[in-house]
Amino acid sequence: MYIAKVIGTTISTIKDEKLEGRKLLILRQCDEAGQVYGKPYVAVDTLDAGVGDLVLTAHGSGGRQTDITKNSPVDAVIMAVIDHMVVGSRVTYQKEPWSGA
Repeated sequence: MYIAKVIGTTISTIKDEKLEGRKLLILRQCDEAGQVYGKPYVAVDTLDAGVGDLVLTAHGSGGRQTDITKNSPVDAVIMAVIDHMVVGSRVTYQKEPWSGA
């Protein structure tokens, strides 16, 4: 699993039929403090994550183990949205509460 930040979305009108109706998000890997690094990549969103969210992703064959991605041409899948991270005794990331606006 990797920690990643959602940095954007993709639009694809023509794609494999097993990906029809699936949201594809652009991510960058993060460190334990939520700082992005590395090249962007695309993952199937199974949880309705949004731009700015920190998420956990599974890759390779692990990315095809969800009910939504089973037997699909998927290399990366978002499988959790992170609320907060604690390293040692220090909170390194805290998701901002939803404002409702």
